[in-house]
Amino acid sequence: MTTQITKDMIIADILDQAPETAELFKSIGMHCLGCAMASGETLDEACSVHGVNADAFLETLNSLVVSA
Repeated sequence: MTTQITKDMIIADILDQAPETAELFKSIGMHCLGCAMASGETLDEACSVHGVNADAFLETLNSLVVSA
């Protein structure tokens, strides 16, 4: 069972715990999921860089994880 995703989680950790989220990340332009930034950048930071509303994306991520 995956724990709830939070904005302060590192992207690589999210992907390790919930690999089904990879396509959702890619759908908003986060294509470099294996790059160095993914292993040190929080979800909140990545959303900021990509111009994505972190709260809305977080809600979508958690909905996907719960339904998986």
